[in-house]
Amino acid sequence: MAKQNQDNNRTSILLRYIIIVAGILYLSVRIVNCLSNNCIVDADKWNARFSEEMATVTEIIPQRGKILASDGQVLSTNLNFYTARMDYRAEGFRPDSLKAHIKSLSALMAENFPTRNAAEWEKYLLAPLQKPLNKRPRAYLIQQGLSHSDMELMRTFPFFKKARNRTGLHFEKYMRRFNPYGDMARRSIGRVGESEKFIGIHGISGLECALDSILYGKVGYTKRVNLTKKIVDWTDTPAIPGGDIVTTIDIAMQDIVESELNNVLDSCGADWGLAILMDVKTGDIKAISNLERNPYGPGYIEALNRAVTGYEPGSVIKTLSMMIALEDGIVTDLDEVLETGHGWAYAGGRPITDSHYTAALRVGEVIEQSSNIGMARIITRRYNDNPGAFYSRIKSTGFLDPMHTGIAGERPPRIDSVASNRGGRIALSRQCYGYATEIPPIYTLALYNAIANNGEFVSPRLVKKIISEHGDSILPVTYMGSGRACSPKTAETMRKMLTSVVWGDHGTGRFLRNDRVRIAGKTGTCYMIENGQYNTSKKRLAFCGFFPAESPRYSCMVLTCHPTKNFFGAATTSGQVLRNVALKLYSRGLLDNKSEYRSEIPSTDAPTFFAHVGSDPAVSARSKFALPGAKRMKAPAQKPSGKGIPDVRHLNIREAIAALEEKGFDVTFSGTGYVASQTPSAGTIAAKGTKVHLRLSR
Repeated sequence: MAKQNQDNNRTSILLRYIIIVAGILYLSVRIVNCLSNNCIVDADKWNARFSEEMATVTEIIPQRGKILASDGQVLSTNLNFYTARMDYRAEGFRPDSLKAHIKSLSALMAENFPTRNAAEWEKYLLAPLQKPLNKRPRAYLIQQGLSHSDMELMRTFPFFKKARNRTGLHFEKYMRRFNPYGDMARRSIGRVGESEKFIGIHGISGLECALDSILYGKVGYTKRVNLTKKIVDWTDTPAIPGGDIVTTIDIAMQDIVESELNNVLDSCGADWGLAILMDVKTGDIKAISNLERNPYGPGYIEALNRAVTGYEPGSVIKTLSMMIALEDGIVTDLDEVLETGHGWAYAGGRPITDSHYTAALRVGEVIEQSSNIGMARIITRRYNDNPGAFYSRIKSTGFLDPMHTGIAGERPPRIDSVASNRGGRIALSRQCYGYATEIPPIYTLALYNAIANNGEFVSPRLVKKIISEHGDSILPVTYMGSGRACSPKTAETMRKMLTSVVWGDHGTGRFLRNDRVRIAGKTGTCYMIENGQYNTSKKRLAFCGFFPAESPRYSCMVLTCHPTKNFFGAATTSGQVLRNVALKLYSRGLLDNKSEYRSEIPSTDAPTFFAHVGSDPAVSARSKFALPGAKRMKAPAQKPSGKGIPDVRHLNIREAIAALEEKGFDVTFSGTGYVASQTPSAGTIAAKGTKVHLRLSR
């Protein structure tokens, strides 16, 4: 029996060995077969796959450069943001633990991320648990747009502060373009995004677009490298970060311009508005704002950058025509009288009219009173026989040259060269005062800036420096045309004419007078074109000028579209923005003035203190304010009995009245200053109610 059991065990063991050996032999055959197929039969196929994998090149997106204000403050930069997600199928995830902490967790989420209230957060976080385990989300969205501090804060919340594999909470990092000053100069700074043309984040408007090649940098590349243990990505060509752009924008001035433009647009109910502030000497654009009515709510928001968009400029362009007339000797005597009247039908066209009737005016008053007839009579003297030459003359000034300001979408003015016929002459007579043309506001501003700059025609610019790893590049001041719009003599005459627009007896900008900053400039009004014809119920109102008029520091162009209330022309809308900006700059000491009321040389004049019934105020003032001395008037000594009318001489009027009325007397007075005399005289016995007249003197 024992022998039989022994034989059975031997047979069972032998059978197992046979099965194991057979399995090993089968696997060996399969391995050899696969090796032969891969290394011999399909060798070309796998070699091709390997070569393809090793040839894979991956782009390294470079760090985009920053856009900075003129003083180095950041206007646009890259910041890391995070998206919080939860894996409800994480290895150590415990639904019971989430439910135990849900009340406190939801309360903190609602407090710090109020996109939902506490009840909504509770419902939202528990919703995935209603599904079967195999259908629960692996990347459930919790919150987007988190800063690094937000992320760290969320990690301290109940339940979330556990290990990731027990909560499923994880964060996805991404980079986003960030504007610290919000919508300030947003259209000029521009936006970024992906496009069909480019891979990665590129500029799609404003400076971000115009200078994208500098800001974007250069793409780097990685290649696949076969190391001992694995194939890895190896940086073959490192990415070169984009350069930083230093703009000409001044944050303080930008804030003033945007605020004043918004206030005026709101008060006059305009559709949109534009304001540009520029440094006269350098052409640096210190502030630029484009606002339009918010279609989704009250107020105004940053809009299309209209600074480089062409519009019929209206009367502000008369300045260009008058400058040419003076420079070329078309007019030489500013006292020459021009006939205007009710209208002038030049070349048989529709009569040219003025908004204010005058039978005649002097050449020197054409700009002041904004006369269409006067301007047309002057220009047609020279160009009646060859109207197209007016275009050539404008072009010779450099006015039509591209500016290369750095603002995306920039276009040069459109001023047509007209034919030498009746139609051309009629068109010429309209062009010279702003119709039948399309001129971007920034070009109009550049012209006025040249007049303020003694005739030097500097190009407006929004970029003054580029900072890159290869070194800093300071961009020089550039000029339009030959660099001179007119002679210094012509510029001086034009400044006087533009000053008279505000300060002349008949100036269209008289509303802008103030006792702080002397403003010079020109108003302009133009009907808007809709459906191919003028809509006389809608106007664009412009004011372009510079300040202070006697020594210009800044030039400014303002445009408002279709104001509907509280306005009486361009001066009370666009001109009011310019005036308010000038006064704000003055109040902050930004016009070479001092904003505090202090004398540069300490005064040695001693103040005079009136008499006082109490303590001597001069003693206190000298000790607290370090006064050099003081002239004091002593209060008169009162009789011990106190009978009769009190002596109030040398007292100030307030204390004198108080002393007399306390005794029951009525008081009248004349003059200013301290009490010099009183009637009846002090000590006179009089009944209560007696009138005492005080004569005041300084």
